Amino acid sequence: MCRNAEIKIGIKKLDFISYRGKMMVYLTDGRQIIVPLSFFPDIKDLSVKDRSDWIILDEQFFTFNKLSRVYSIEDIMRLS
Repeated sequence: MCRNAEIKIGIKKLDFISYRGKMMVYLTDGRQIIVPLSFFPDIKDLSVKDRSDWIILDEQFFTFNKLSRVYSIEDIMRLS
């Protein structure tokens, strides 16, 4: 398991539709974090269809089928 024992929250869902040019991250503690896609250029470069093909790994990481990079909850929390 990849879960970091010091991190008590996880990623529940990603949303790219509610806010144009932004990514909404739903957390397991009920919070929602909205970050501009400009902070993640490789995600921004994905087509709308490819952005909908996301995968959450162990509630701590997320990636996309068309990307080789894996992002962590720490990447999101650092921006909020």
